[in-house]
Amino acid sequence: MFKISGILKVKNDTVQVSEKFSKREFVLTDNSSMYPQDILFQLTQDKCSLVDGFGLQDQIEVSFNLRGREWTSPQGEVRYFNTLEAWRIERVGAAPSMGGGIPAGGPSAMNLDPIATPSASTAPSDDDDLPF
Repeated sequence: MFKISGILKVKNDTVQVSEKFSKREFVLTDNSSMYPQDILFQLTQDKCSLVDGFGLQDQIEVSFNLRGREWTSPQGEVRYFNTLEAWRIERVGAAPSMGGGIPAGGPSAMNLDPIATPSASTAPSDDDDLPF
């Protein structure tokens, strides 16, 4: 299983390849390096609707599997293809749906207890490296 985050650039329509197989492609722009990469993903069967709830330019995280296959042309030439098969798409920064905007664990980086807040009369320690 792999995960990548980026911006949704393209959402193609679902294509009915055969009576029993449908697929849908979308493109994610990965800006995590100096040179942005446009990466093509594929959704299949009942997963084709996963991208419906997202708009172009939305910041998303895609969970996917890497698939590879061999194909022999009618002329006998053997070729290999890779597919990034997406199976979950989530909005980046979205907390689990619990109402409100606070993540499920609460504000873990803050201590909101006023009793535990240090008072202004606390003397700075010797290892205080602030310039004021």
